[in-house]
Amino acid sequence: MGRIIKLVVFIAVLFFLWKEVLPRITTHGSETTKPTGTNAGTNCVFEARGASDYWGGTLAHFANPPYDMQAWDDFKSKVDARIGRAQEKCSCEEDSCRLGRQAVEELRGLVTEMDSSIRNGTPPPSDAVQRQERIDNAINDASAAAERQK
Repeated sequence: MGRIIKLVVFIAVLFFLWKEVLPRITTHGSETTKPTGTNAGTNCVFEARGASDYWGGTLAHFANPPYDMQAWDDFKSKVDARIGRAQEKCSCEEDSCRLGRQAVEELRGLVTEMDSSIRNGTPPPSDAVQRQERIDNAINDASAAAERQK
């Protein structure tokens, strides 16, 4: 009698595995899942933040005259290249790209005005800090939009 119970339990377990577990295993491998890689909006935010961080993190070297114009030209060239990469990545139509584009355009304007100021010996834009804050806020908004789009 004990052997019969063990055989019935064994058959029940096999039946359960065949009906419940096996279908899940076979369909799990063929399910379409959302890719876990980065999307265009995330790439835009990454490049925009990189350009802004590089600008903000290095600009302090040029806080006071006299300016090393060779160092400034090198720095500005690198900033322009980073802005260019960000503009390429922010060309999509997603909200995160639109917000990223706004930030990058504002950053390009700020860089241009600062370049003019340094080259002409005039004071920097009086609203530079507020503009940098707007840039940072736009990038943060773009990042939030990219997260929502995932």
